[in-house]
Amino acid sequence: MTVESTAARKPRRSSTKRVSAKKAQQSDPAQPELVQLLTPEGERVEHPDYSIDLTPDELLGLYRDMVLTRRFDAEATALQRQGELGLWASLLGQEAAQIGSGRALRDDDYVFPTYREHGVAWCRGVDPTNLLGMFRGVNHGGWDPSTNNFHLYTIVIGSQTLHATGYAMGVAKDGADSAVVAYFGDGASSQGDVAESFTFSAVYNAPVVFFCQNNQWAISEPTERQTRVPLYQRAQGFGFPGVRVDGNDVLACLAVTRDALERARRGEGPTLVEAFTYRMGAHTTSDDPTKYRADEEREAWEAKDPILRMRTYLEKAGLADAAFFEELETESESLGRRVREAVRAMPDPDQMAIFENVYADGHALVDEERAQFAAYQASFAESVEGK
Repeated sequence: MTVESTAARKPRRSSTKRVSAKKAQQSDPAQPELVQLLTPEGERVEHPDYSIDLTPDELLGLYRDMVLTRRFDAEATALQRQGELGLWASLLGQEAAQIGSGRALRDDDYVFPTYREHGVAWCRGVDPTNLLGMFRGVNHGGWDPSTNNFHLYTIVIGSQTLHATGYAMGVAKDGADSAVVAYFGDGASSQGDVAESFTFSAVYNAPVVFFCQNNQWAISEPTERQTRVPLYQRAQGFGFPGVRVDGNDVLACLAVTRDALERARRGEGPTLVEAFTYRMGAHTTSDDPTKYRADEEREAWEAKDPILRMRTYLEKAGLADAAFFEELETESESLGRRVREAVRAMPDPDQMAIFENVYADGHALVDEERAQFAAYQASFAESVEGK
């Protein structure tokens, strides 16, 4: 069975029964104010300001994207645990936010990611194995940003929002109708770079969408330590609109991001999109989230799993059968094998290269640290020979 993973411009209207988003949210008084088109129970709902109608193939494609992205992410996490990667930042739980927003992009749009946008990279056609070289320590990013209009991963928190704003200002001066997206997290929203990018983009009416994945935790700091108001409301102070979307609803993320991108292309300036989601795993593989958050919180969000709700919707609507899911599982296994083989075929990183290019003319402290590290590495060889 063949499915398409790219959303078309003018999809067909689905005949699936729907209810209003307002009515659906009334059943959960704790639900924050947000745009939602697909409830956690897999029920299709309407929203007065955002709507989207996709063909069956497009809906299946979105589900396929999320499943394969999660499988790649799980494989990378396992490879790190096996010592093949130095570190990995999992996107577990954030697949809908990334796939929905990623599929809203046109080919000529440009993306500035952080270090967790594996799903967006998938949508931009970046080979998943190219994402792993940096985390293995063999390169600084294994892809050409100009090929897919997808910039290299940015480790410095929040700095990419300034890069995106400057790029978007250049796009506007060139007279192009493309748009730019900057991805960042709730923790980055406290960085000065983000505030500066908001100011510049508003003043210069830059065609940029700021896509904040609010996954509730900036490593071990909860969102309430970052802000006293919902993050999307911060845009008001800078003079441009903000909107909060259900980050576990792939349909809503697609609709809201598409709308923000079209607004940017019309010359109406920036938009802040807050995707309200949850990081179901650790911040990175060096983190232990059990030290700072309760299991009950994670379990509550697991019930809102973006992949599970999309599968429920597809099954209820009669859009997917057992053969589709079986074929996708086979494809998932194949992707996992390809990723494992590609990483294990990569060279081991040069452990002494970390001391190079720190200072142009050398430095006594770096020389001392290099010698100490070399002696430490040599001690392992002596232990092996002496046993």
